[in-house]
Amino acid sequence: MADNLRALFSSNDPSAFDVAEAFTDRHSQWVLVATALEEHLRHIADRSFDVEDLEAPRRNLIVFHGVGGVGKSTLLRKIEAALTAAEHRPEQWGAPTWTDRVLPIRIDLSRAASTGSDFERVILTIRLALAGALDRTVPSFDVALRHYWEHVHPGEPLDEYVRRSGLAGRFANMLPGQLQAGVGEVAAALALPGLAGSAAGQLTSALVSALRERQERARALAGATRTAALLEATPDLEALSYYPHLLAWDLNQLPAKKRLTPVVLLDTFEDTADRHRDFERLLQRLIWLLPNVFFVIGGRSRLQWADPGLHGQLDWTGPAAWPGLAAVPSSLAVPQPRTTGPAVRQFLIGDLSPEDCETHLARRLVQDDQPLIGADIRASITARSHGLPLHLDLAVSRFLEIRRTGRTPTAADFDCSFPALLARTLSDLTPEERHLLRSVSLLDAFDLDLATRTAGLAQQAPARRLAERPLVTENPYALWPYHLHRAIRSAVRDDDHSDDRWTPAEWHRAATRALAALGDQWTNTAALAPSRMHLVACLRQGLRLARDHHLTGLGWLIEAAFVYTDDSVWEPLALPTPTAPVPDTPADAVAELLTAITRRQHEHRQRTADRLTAVLDTGLLPAELTEMALYYRAKAYKDLSQNDAARTGMQQVADTDGRLALKARRGLANLARLAGDFPTALAAIPTLGWKGRHHRVLGDIHWSHADTAQAVAAFEAGRAEAEQHNAVGERAMTQVRLALALSFADPGRAGDELALAHQLLDGLDQRSNTLLAQVVALVKDAGTDGATDRAQGLHADIEAAGLPFLHRFVELALAFHHAVRGEEQDLAATISRLSELTATGDFAYFTDIAHFMAALPLPGPSTTRWTKSDDDVRSAWRGLVQARQEHLLTGS
Repeated sequence: MADNLRALFSSNDPSAFDVAEAFTDRHSQWVLVATALEEHLRHIADRSFDVEDLEAPRRNLIVFHGVGGVGKSTLLRKIEAALTAAEHRPEQWGAPTWTDRVLPIRIDLSRAASTGSDFERVILTIRLALAGALDRTVPSFDVALRHYWEHVHPGEPLDEYVRRSGLAGRFANMLPGQLQAGVGEVAAALALPGLAGSAAGQLTSALVSALRERQERARALAGATRTAALLEATPDLEALSYYPHLLAWDLNQLPAKKRLTPVVLLDTFEDTADRHRDFERLLQRLIWLLPNVFFVIGGRSRLQWADPGLHGQLDWTGPAAWPGLAAVPSSLAVPQPRTTGPAVRQFLIGDLSPEDCETHLARRLVQDDQPLIGADIRASITARSHGLPLHLDLAVSRFLEIRRTGRTPTAADFDCSFPALLARTLSDLTPEERHLLRSVSLLDAFDLDLATRTAGLAQQAPARRLAERPLVTENPYALWPYHLHRAIRSAVRDDDHSDDRWTPAEWHRAATRALAALGDQWTNTAALAPSRMHLVACLRQGLRLARDHHLTGLGWLIEAAFVYTDDSVWEPLALPTPTAPVPDTPADAVAELLTAITRRQHEHRQRTADRLTAVLDTGLLPAELTEMALYYRAKAYKDLSQNDAARTGMQQVADTDGRLALKARRGLANLARLAGDFPTALAAIPTLGWKGRHHRVLGDIHWSHADTAQAVAAFEAGRAEAEQHNAVGERAMTQVRLALALSFADPGRAGDELALAHQLLDGLDQRSNTLLAQVVALVKDAGTDGATDRAQGLHADIEAAGLPFLHRFVELALAFHHAVRGEEQDLAATISRLSELTATGDFAYFTDIAHFMAALPLPGPSTTRWTKSDDDVRSAWRGLVQARQEHLLTGS
């Protein structure tokens, strides 16, 4: 309602639009409350229920916790309204199944300072609500309350205190009268009518005596077992906190027609926090001593009452006392509850879905039955809010504020965070936790060690406390289990209003610490057990930190970059788009380098070459990574069939004799093979070794000669070597080539090897090898129907990927297919296309092979230099065609 009034007073023409409460479903939370309340009602209606049993575990509560602004208070207000009258209950919630009378009582604890005296407000609020609902006394409790009041507030009438404290309501005037009537009932029961108007102390003494003497009328009216002991205790705040036991007894004695079940909703429970848990202890006592009252609690943090570590700080702790609040199953060493199966009673309030955000904003302000906030603005607010309802409400206020100036709001006006959101977040954090919050806002995710080191602290305790707050989400299965709520993280990073906000120098120092901590984590982990997942995660965070904060000292990032690229596994680094169009720091250049290398699996290779050229032109790359940029640009040129440029680049890298020199020499060997110079390629193999992928180079030479056995042996050796080095990317590449060699000679086994290739490629993001695997399938099925149509689709995919060298493989597969089927005209057309594709000289030997397959003479002298005689190669390829024809004829 407060938001509605703000909107109402934001314009001189409030009739221009309608302001509505836009409560978003929260159906699942209502189901939880309704189910728990129904269970509670069944429990207290059972004959075995004993309101004076102080040892039974308590399930008379449900807790909703979540980050500030997520909608807990709105939910509790809506639950209160839904329990008050059916017309206030959202239609989608459905009608409750119980028929018992319930009395909702919502208490906003944010109005109470964290001092024990405010416990009076809670007690009086509950009693005032009962005054109107029951219209009768609760004698045991009323006598004790009057006794307490006269002792603690001598000379101050209760009705005057109620008005002064802001508790006055439509039932405020009824309470003093009911208290007096309660005293009269007790006096009459004791046959001492003269005591009705006397001091409470005299009546209390008389009642205690009567109870001690077991007078039947006194026991019938105020006969809880512990009534006498409570009335004999000094009537102070401590005694008042035990009086709810008397109220529970009184409620249990109500006649059937008057019986009701109070539902107390304690909102903003986090405001009860104090160093010694004094107020929390009083409230816990209230809940424990009112087992026939149901409580709904809303707060920012989980209730820790099921934690045995709180023993001594609160009266009742551990999972045996509060089975529904336990975070994990209790140990067998802990006494179990006397009743069965603890139902969960504690729930995290999550963010709204994008659909719910849209609904909220569309319904919030309405003009002529249409949303006042446009769809583009709603989409912008939703994206920036990350589902946080407080952000939505602040955005609505900003919308009205801009509109009031006479300007029409635009979507760009809402690409911002709100100081009010951050102020609410910081309000209940200690200075140490505020420092930690800012530190971890630099990180996408973190663990306790990473948070502590980023903050520059010596102990992990503050990080552990922060991680327990609902503004931090935990995923125990993630590499780093914790991350900040994204809306809060944005607000922290954008903060320029808080008194203790950080300067740019402080942000820079924290980012430097975070980068160093990530590097140490990766280095230490890699030394024990190399983890690709950990490498990629550290790179993602480290590159972003280095780029966004212009950090120097990139040492570990350089080493990690080499490890990342070494095995050709291209997990996306997913860095945000840089604000500067051209890198202007070494960190920018490194981030752009790795992004370009990774993105080449999803971009045209010309785009990759252009990006790498731009990075090299900045001159900002460290020397080691300049070599990397040159190498991958040369690979892009090779894929683009710009082989002269590729040779120049590979030769530059080979001449530096750096970390990528062997790979560059392999590249030169492959370029020699592509040019048809097989002897040169073969001669380079002894110098390559594992790092130069010698077996793969040898296998490519052999299958090109139709020497299937030798090719398979080389590829199998390469696959085994890759497995020995745990190089999953190389293993997949070698497997695809093994399947390729077999696809011409043994389609049956090729199918099995191709299936394994697909399995090994899964998740590696190797686009060229994935497309090559489709070529393998085409070759494997050569001679069967449908090959031409499949080839056309494959050509389109290759063109989109910017990998023109693969067009030649598709045409070679078609040449094999047409040769097997004896389709002379189609084969001639295929050879013509191959001739055009290999006019530069690269892959020209594919045209020779196509002629060999069909036993056709070469149209002229060939530039190909085989490692065997031309006749041997011709015979081998023709033999593969004849073998496939026989296979198709016999079906074997």
